[in-house]
Amino acid sequence: MGKPKFDYALHYAELDLRAHPELYRVGTGEQGVLLVQPYKAEILPHWRFATPEVAHESSEKIYAMFLDYLAQGDFVGADMARKFLQMGYTRSRRYANHKGGKKYDGPVPDDKKGQSGAHGRAELPRSPEDPVKAESARIFKAKWAQAEENADYAARKKAHKAQYG
Repeated sequence: MGKPKFDYALHYAELDLRAHPELYRVGTGEQGVLLVQPYKAEILPHWRFATPEVAHESSEKIYAMFLDYLAQGDFVGADMARKFLQMGYTRSRRYANHKGGKKYDGPVPDDKKGQSGAHGRAELPRSPEDPVKAESARIFKAKWAQAEENADYAARKKAHKAQYG
């Protein structure tokens, strides 16, 4: 039996997953990071990675939110903050590897919008590494690892999966 998948069929714009944590699935990686409310609205305004200074400030703020969600007993919020830290790393790396951040050739298919992945598109050649974005990625990766290693988070993640799948 594989890992539970993030349910893209739910109408996230109309759902408050703080009120309905039973509907939330951890999924894989960053799945749902730009969908799940009210967390998207709370965390996204703080998510930035243009320079290492901005990435440091952003990752610190999001990690503080991660800890606040845990302190409130809000696993979904903590997991969403963790996903934003992960996305800070992956997007910074994308821009470090691909000038302009465009990794794949062509548009995202209409039925795959909001989901990550190549969706059958070819990956574009890498540009010379951008050291500024690479440093931003390093900063986010360290905070993402700190979140993943948090014992309270790990216990809550295990409990959420056991209770809700």
